[in-house]
Amino acid sequence: GTETEEERRSHSCRGNIANIIMANSTKRPREHKELPEQDAQKRQKKADEAKKESKGGGMSMAERKAINSVRGSGVYIPPHKMKKLTEQIKDKKSKAYQRVHWDALRKSINGLINKVNTTNIKMIIPELFSENIVRGRGLLVRGVMKAQMAAPNFTHVYAAMIAVINTKMPEIGELCLKRVVMQFRKAYRRNDKLVCIACTKFIAHLFNQGVAHELLVLQLLHLLLEKPTDDSVEVAVDFLKECGLALKEASAKGMHVIMERFRTILHEGEIDKRVQYMIEGLFAVRKNNFADYPQKVEELDLVEDDDQIPHDNITLQGKHDLQRMLDMFKYDADFEENEKQYDEIRKEILGDDDDDDEDDDEDDDEDDDDEDDDDDQDEKEVKQELDANGNIKIVDMTEGDLINLRRKIYLAIMSALTFEEMVHKLLKFCHLPGLEGELCNMLIECCSQERTYIKTYGEVGQRFCMLQDVFIEKFDESFAHQYSTIHRYETGKLRNIAKFFAHILHNDAFDWNVMKYVFLNEIDTTSSSRIFIKILFQELSELMGLQKLKSRCEDPLYAEAFENVFPTDNPKNTRFAINFFTSIGLGGLTEGLREHLKNLPKRIMLQQQQIESDSDSDDSSDSDDDSSSSSSDDDSSDDDSSDSDSSSDDSSSDDSSSDDDSDSSSSDSSSGSDSDDSD
Repeated sequence: GTETEEERRSHSCRGNIANIIMANSTKRPREHKELPEQDAQKRQKKADEAKKESKGGGMSMAERKAINSVRGSGVYIPPHKMKKLTEQIKDKKSKAYQRVHWDALRKSINGLINKVNTTNIKMIIPELFSENIVRGRGLLVRGVMKAQMAAPNFTHVYAAMIAVINTKMPEIGELCLKRVVMQFRKAYRRNDKLVCIACTKFIAHLFNQGVAHELLVLQLLHLLLEKPTDDSVEVAVDFLKECGLALKEASAKGMHVIMERFRTILHEGEIDKRVQYMIEGLFAVRKNNFADYPQKVEELDLVEDDDQIPHDNITLQGKHDLQRMLDMFKYDADFEENEKQYDEIRKEILGDDDDDDEDDDEDDDEDDDDEDDDDDQDEKEVKQELDANGNIKIVDMTEGDLINLRRKIYLAIMSALTFEEMVHKLLKFCHLPGLEGELCNMLIECCSQERTYIKTYGEVGQRFCMLQDVFIEKFDESFAHQYSTIHRYETGKLRNIAKFFAHILHNDAFDWNVMKYVFLNEIDTTSSSRIFIKILFQELSELMGLQKLKSRCEDPLYAEAFENVFPTDNPKNTRFAINFFTSIGLGGLTEGLREHLKNLPKRIMLQQQQIESDSDSDDSSDSDDDSSSSSSDDDSSDDDSSDSDSSSDDSSSDDSSSDDDSDSSSSDSSSGSDSDDSD
């Protein structure tokens, strides 16, 4: 009969299953036949690997596991585990050992580069030379460039480090300069502004340190300014600010040409306003002789100019071999010999460590002996003091008590609401003698720290002076100290201090003789002290009034105190004081000085005349003395002839009288005749 469709499907499925079973049964023996061949191949591979390991160029399984665990793709490995893993690598000629050594060198170099700064660069550079930077020069240059790109503010530090290394190993400085130049060219083609700015800044500081040549700098500026754009001019301005001072010293003509090119770009006006302002700022910096952009910071001036090796063969044109293979690990068959050679180089650069250690040990022994002797002497002195006094006085050289006292005073001042409360709290700290001065200084310091002057501090100082005379002396000392160190304060602090003392002087809380510490002349004053005097007298004028202040300054009791404020010893100082008080609006205080200066020529004339008269009187007294001495010598010889002289004098007098009588009579007769004629 005929079969149904279901029966046909079942027969076909059974046939397919039978065929699959037969196929599997036929393949199984073939698989079993191929197993011995595979084992033979595996054995052959193991034998080849063993031969390579015996030659020293390969790695064993243990070493491979160790190196893979050491290179844990950034996973932290504890030091003890790292030590165990490295101890498994015993053969120093093996690739695994060199790989571990390479990774350690990379980590050490990168760690030193990340730690270097302005203060510790002198300590980092010897540590850097202690590593094999000849083998790891690629790692060193790559690490420096990455660090400079990440932190451009430390570019001058990295440039100084490369400059020091360049004096000993010029190949490293040349490699660094080549890579920076090629990186700039690549960024310039890609219009990457940030990378261009970082690269030009690095080149500028390398030029400041003497590693790069001025030809490279001029070529770079010519490239940036040949076809000016906003970005290229901005990069050129930043670049020239960094190295302008060094370029001016190295090539003055080149500097002039570059600045003229900037001037032309500015006059054309095709660039953005912001960039034009940057060019104007560059001209201002140049006019100021690059004062804000020094060539070398004092802490980074580590290399003499004669010792530096500039690389004039590196320019923007041409191709430079960047030696990228130095950045990757490479097996070295002469690894141990090269390490020994670098040890010798390190000793030449840093000196022999063994000799230094021996010298240090000897010095330490001598120091220990000296310290032992000093300790013995100190013990003897302590014993003598114990025997004499019977007790020991402990002195705290850390001044911990003083710091605590200052903190308590500050808290008391800040927590008080009124000046009476502040005085009440502060007087509690004066339980020991000698603390009054610290209290006065702390009060003045707190007053200076305020943004504006607060009258409470002046009232507290006034109350202290009125309560105890000790505070008058301490505030007098504080005034002298503050005036002598007034140049250390800012203008705001200086203003508060001046107003504090003006308040106390206005209320006559302490003596006005403190003005004797003020010397108002051009030599003894500074800008800060003149500001202090100005604020002090202006505040006194506001509190007292100009007339009362003038009368106080002219008071005979304080003539000595104001002698240096209103000087009359020198006309130059007098004019300076007059001009000073007039400029601050207190010219009324200088009327006495003006009269003194007006009458000064007359006084000088009178003094000169008096000096001349004194000299003439001295000369006449000398001549009188000479004449008196001569007359005394002749007295004895003239005694005999005195009588004859007297008689002759009498006769001559009689004759003269008779002559007078005759003259009078003749005159009378002549007058009578004249009268008759007139009648």
